[in-house]
Amino acid sequence: MPTRARFDFGSFGFSTRRVTCPSASTSATPNADGFGTSITYIPQDKPLGLAHAMLTAESFLGTDPFVMYLGDNLLRDGIADLVEAFRGSEPDALILLTSVPDPWNYGVADLNGVAIVRLVEKPAQPPTNLALVGVYMFGPAILEAARAIEPSGRGELEITDAIQRLIDDGRRVESHRVTGWWKDTGQLADMLEANRLVLEDIDPRVEGELVESRVEGRVVIEQGARLERTLVRGPAIVGAGAELRDAYVGPYTSLGPGVVIAASEVEHSILLAGAHVSDLGTRMEASLLGRNVRLERGDGLPKTMRMIVGDNSEITIP
Repeated sequence: MPTRARFDFGSFGFSTRRVTCPSASTSATPNADGFGTSITYIPQDKPLGLAHAMLTAESFLGTDPFVMYLGDNLLRDGIADLVEAFRGSEPDALILLTSVPDPWNYGVADLNGVAIVRLVEKPAQPPTNLALVGVYMFGPAILEAARAIEPSGRGELEITDAIQRLIDDGRRVESHRVTGWWKDTGQLADMLEANRLVLEDIDPRVEGELVESRVEGRVVIEQGARLERTLVRGPAIVGAGAELRDAYVGPYTSLGPGVVIAASEVEHSILLAGAHVSDLGTRMEASLLGRNVRLERGDGLPKTMRMIVGDNSEITIP
């Protein structure tokens, strides 16, 4: 498998990655600074489905085998071993499956023994509880299959329909059961659970500055972070350059670079880079704050609420 076609996030080394971004503009995409790689983004003009996104990258992929890794999926053990198995057996497709309690929310596989009979996208009556994990390994035949299918009822070229076309054409489609944990992080609860699972494996280290502060348990304090009169109870991560004053940070919390927490308590939450929390007066938990979000309590009268809230946000006020 050529280096340029490896899309796995962190499982093995590569020099160049190319990513198809559904409905993204090049100006809105992040850069690759700090990851030791260069990334070229190929925008998908409209959200017309995963198979359409794959066809958008066809000129880059050519006849090379490749990995398609959906960005909201998290596999604890990575996929390096699966890529090697794919290289060895060279099927037309290798799909990952796992048992889920709500298969109607996923693409679902129907098997006859180990053979895949059919795939169904978000079925009302799932034939099994085996959901497709959002990581696929393909040979070039998948591109021809994607060109041959029609849009689904929701107007998208479904990746499950393209794989089904391979099956119907007698191509070799293999499956692998995921045994380690897998998380689809599309919802807040799933993201917090994924954060918890990742933090369970961290190795403690303190590189920042502690002033009248202490840490308990598995805690990472990155370089440039400064804690004053603060308790951090792990597992937790405090990002580089963060500032914590008169604060409590509880278990299963990840604080990004430059986060500020003052006179507040945060637990079981994720705060992205530059988020600012101060003088809350009550503990914040099970929350996600985006980049540069400010959350603070004012002292003035009248006691009103003022906020700017982004799309699809959820706020609970006690």
